[in-house]
Amino acid sequence: MSFFPIYLEMTARRCLVIGGGAVAERKIANLLEVDAKVTVISPDVSENIARWSKANSIQLKARRYQAGDLAGFEMVFVATDDGRVNAEVYQEGRSRGVWVNAADDPAHCDFILPSVLRRGDLTVAVSSRGQSPALARTVREELEIYFSREYEQLAALAAETRAELRKRSLHVSFETWRKALSGDVRQLLMRGEVARAKSHLLKELGVAP
Repeated sequence: MSFFPIYLEMTARRCLVIGGGAVAERKIANLLEVDAKVTVISPDVSENIARWSKANSIQLKARRYQAGDLAGFEMVFVATDDGRVNAEVYQEGRSRGVWVNAADDPAHCDFILPSVLRRGDLTVAVSSRGQSPALARTVREELEIYFSREYEQLAALAAETRAELRKRSLHVSFETWRKALSGDVRQLLMRGEVARAKSHLLKELGVAP
């Protein structure tokens, strides 16, 4: 299988989750984090899934999957530990042009989910093409040590600075950006000196504050 790394706009995307256990709960939490529109089908659900339903964060159908349930959805996440259900959902997805992800079942997946590290707008995804999720998670946990919390501020500062340069119709090369971001800016952010960090970044980019 060959997978193409891609980031999708998920706001209001119609997503179906089949299953109501711990794995389904993690998928739902991640989908809600990116503002997807989530429907869940499962006769039994965890406390958190029930709470999301009561809060109208998701739509819940308290029953088992039935043929035809994929109508109107763009992406489906199966988390049932039932190979028969995985196969049926995958075949329906193929016939309807709906992307399907079946947990721990790459043969019935149109896409797989990487292990993800988030630092604000900075997102680092690690994948083993579904062959070793444990390895992907191990690498992601190692990256967490390097990409410490100030990277969230660094991402926000870089975005703010880039927007300011675009308003001023100024172009800065990638190499100049690379050197500027790898300099003392992070140290200033770690000390909480955000204003000085921005001033220093502009200076390193060759732009007057």
